[in-house]
Amino acid sequence: MLIGIPVSHGISIAPAVRLTHTAPTAQKPVDAPVDVARELVLFDQSVEQTREQLDLLREQTNLQLGPEKAAILSAHLAFLEDPAFVGEMKSLIESQPISSAAAVEQVAAQYISLFESMDDDYMRERADDIRDVSRRLVRNLSGEDTSVYYPEEPFILVALDITPSETLQLPIQNVRGIVTAKGGATSHAAILARSLGIPAVMGVGEQLLAEVEPGGLLILDGATGELYIQPNRDTLSRYQEKAALEAAERQVYETMRDLPAETLDGHRVQLVANMAVPDEADALVESGIEGIGLFRSEFLFMDRSSLPDEEEQFHAYKRVASAFGDNPVIIRTLDVGGDKHLPALALAQEENPFLGFRAIRISLARPALFRVQLRALLRASAFGHLLIMFPMISHMEQLREAKAMLEQAKSELREEGISFDENIPVGMMMEIPGACLQADAFAKEVQFFSIGTNDLVQYTLAVDRMNAEIADLYSYYHPAVLRLISNVIEASHRAGIWTGLCGEMAGDPLATKLLLGLGLDEFSGSASVMPKVKERIRSTTLEQAKQLAAHALTLPTAADVVQFLKDETE
Repeated sequence: MLIGIPVSHGISIAPAVRLTHTAPTAQKPVDAPVDVARELVLFDQSVEQTREQLDLLREQTNLQLGPEKAAILSAHLAFLEDPAFVGEMKSLIESQPISSAAAVEQVAAQYISLFESMDDDYMRERADDIRDVSRRLVRNLSGEDTSVYYPEEPFILVALDITPSETLQLPIQNVRGIVTAKGGATSHAAILARSLGIPAVMGVGEQLLAEVEPGGLLILDGATGELYIQPNRDTLSRYQEKAALEAAERQVYETMRDLPAETLDGHRVQLVANMAVPDEADALVESGIEGIGLFRSEFLFMDRSSLPDEEEQFHAYKRVASAFGDNPVIIRTLDVGGDKHLPALALAQEENPFLGFRAIRISLARPALFRVQLRALLRASAFGHLLIMFPMISHMEQLREAKAMLEQAKSELREEGISFDENIPVGMMMEIPGACLQADAFAKEVQFFSIGTNDLVQYTLAVDRMNAEIADLYSYYHPAVLRLISNVIEASHRAGIWTGLCGEMAGDPLATKLLLGLGLDEFSGSASVMPKVKERIRSTTLEQAKQLAAHALTLPTAADVVQFLKDETE
């Protein structure tokens, strides 16, 4: 058994088919002369051919999955128009000189290395998009056939990595699962796998390629990240039963799709989803999700050398707000920093980026950047129920300055006769312990709180959640974290506002009754796990949840809390 990152839920049992990437040798022999003029012509032809291929694939994707998923390929096409990407390749051909294929690989490798070195999962996985475009360019330069031929019977695809365009070209009727050595849950290929309903596990490690033989039987569990290679009879029987049970559960969840997230005694909460890119909107609307609890606006700043202008941001935010109609869409203002090296922002390297120049600190220090985003958000608010949320607030002065800049943007739009929601709700992330302890004061300044448990845990417990050496110390069930969560919720209710939670904890069914009992008003997590969360909510009373939470708060260790919750669940 190998373990990877669970990317797209579902159990699949089928033989393996290997996807191999055979690229031609880019470099010519050292003593071979390079005809620069010819190489530039070949390069331009390859760019045009790649553009035509991606345009066609975008049209097909639009018909099959809708405009949001087709937008992924629009982002790929944008690379071909980016002077910092394509222009650098042409400059290398002229200055070195080297072959056009070598120039593509060299520049792409620099970008891929840059993104793969980042701590943020979403940023790191943007390298796949660059790999996708550059791979097509090199193959078109070589005249190589880019088609992949798959068997006409069920199979699980096994690969070192898989790009978005390769995912879109899979035969949906036969592919039962995807497993890759590289990649993760926020890659565009992962998003597409979820949209297509293909179970997937990524980031298994290169041992995968050594262990899996073509045609060998595999069991893939997209919920746990487990991959069984040539399973024995007992394992196969167990997973066949599990797959049947999963299918039955899906039917149960489907019957609850349009039912409210309401306890047995009538207490209603809201179930919404986290969202990384607009491409996910259609699938989330179809899933029955009641809105978006966290939309990460930084997606607009990825994979580019220039900042998005107001018009581009407005259309992106409008697209998401319109998709959800009257349901809420909470858009978090730009949350990047020293750990996310965006070329467009030219941020300096920092020794301790998680405590450094990031999130609201950047926005307030660069008012022109912040003003553009605030104006775009306000304009988009006229097309849906949009809410604005400020990240990483630690000081009252930061919140008040951000609100003042929002009011200034409102005044500008009024003078220009541009419509927007005059009463657009404003909230803040509660992810810094200091802010949580001052929740009573902050609650008088905003319309809602959203607890970000991912950062809150690492700041409260002084644990870097990216460090495998101390991963066992990272737990949102730690009593100190639970008390901070409780304090924030109680303070919000005293002030007459509501609190949501948009960290991983919100999508953990084991934590559902605990959070319900603490008084949480909104759960925002991965859409794939929300049906289970809803089932937990609808199977208890608010009073039972309150009693469970009260006892959990008395326990001294995270392990005690987890064991107690497991005992109560069973």
